[in-house]
Amino acid sequence: MTGLHPLEVLLISLAVVAVLVLLLRWTYGHGKSLAQRRPRTGNPDEYGLLVTVAAPADPEEARRMSGVLTAEGVRHTLVATSAGPRLMVWPDDALRARQALERR
Repeated sequence: MTGLHPLEVLLISLAVVAVLVLLLRWTYGHGKSLAQRRPRTGNPDEYGLLVTVAAPADPEEARRMSGVLTAEGVRHTLVATSAGPRLMVWPDDALRARQALERR
C-alpha cells in the first residue's frame, strides 16, 4: 500500500486553500457592501413611469389623500421627493386618482 508523502499532502492542502480563497474573492470581492444604503431623495420627475397626482403640504394631508386613493382602489405610492411629498400613480390611473382627490 502506497501512501502520499507528507510534502505532497501539504502541497495539495495549500492548493485547495488557494482555490477556495480565489473563489471567495471572486464571489464577494466586487466592492459592494451587503448593508443597504440610505435611499437617495430624487426630484419628482426621476421616478420612471409614475406620474404625480398630488403634492400634499404636510404628512397628515399626505396620509389623508393616500387613504382616499386606497378607498377608491387606485394603486399609488407616497414618495418623499426633494421637492416635498408626492402622491404618484401609474399613467393609466392618473385621471381616476385626480378625480377621486377632487371629490373629497
